[in-house]
Amino acid sequence: MGIYIFDWAFLRDLLLKDAEDPNSSHDFGNDLIPDIVKNGKAVAHRFSDSCVRASEEAPAYWRDAGTIDAYWKANIDLTDFNPELNLWDTDWPIWTYSEQVPPAKFIHDEENRRGSAVSSLVAGGCIISGTDVRNSLLFTMVHTNSFAMLDHVVALPYVEVGRFARLKNAVIDRGVKIPEGLVVGDDPEEDAKWFRVTKSGITLITAEMVGKWLAAR
Repeated sequence: MGIYIFDWAFLRDLLLKDAEDPNSSHDFGNDLIPDIVKNGKAVAHRFSDSCVRASEEAPAYWRDAGTIDAYWKANIDLTDFNPELNLWDTDWPIWTYSEQVPPAKFIHDEENRRGSAVSSLVAGGCIISGTDVRNSLLFTMVHTNSFAMLDHVVALPYVEVGRFARLKNAVIDRGVKIPEGLVVGDDPEEDAKWFRVTKSGITLITAEMVGKWLAAR
């Protein structure tokens, strides 16, 4: 995905307009950017003019993250044994603001109640309390509770996962509180009644969607 700088009010109006357009594929690069070039003001910087990594052996890395599927895959790819984007490459550091939070913590070590993460990235401030986390990426301050399971999940900052929740192939929006016992990823047809499920089976979970699910209980 490229690097973009927007006026927030302008971007918000574009996103709301695109969300209501039945002819849009809701793809950032295919729909929004062309609309801005045609009807707004856009200035570009050539990627070839940017800095190049010190290691000539490693290829350049670029991903289109303009759809839910692409965003999920770009994040989950980082959990691979040898990801194409190496976050630990000191010759090509990624400089970003890091919120000052405590280290991640893993608690409970009992049968069927073990806080663990395998082939996963867990950011600072996370508390993995008796949860089985696999092939997932957890952003800052994600808290998970006992007997829950996350498999191929991208959880944005400040997500809280309730007990006995089982989530697979999902993107969880910032600050969402996953209810106790919620199961996502086993039955796509049932999931689609409450959440947004892509054609490839990735489920987007937002606070509003969870609210509708709870209201129907």
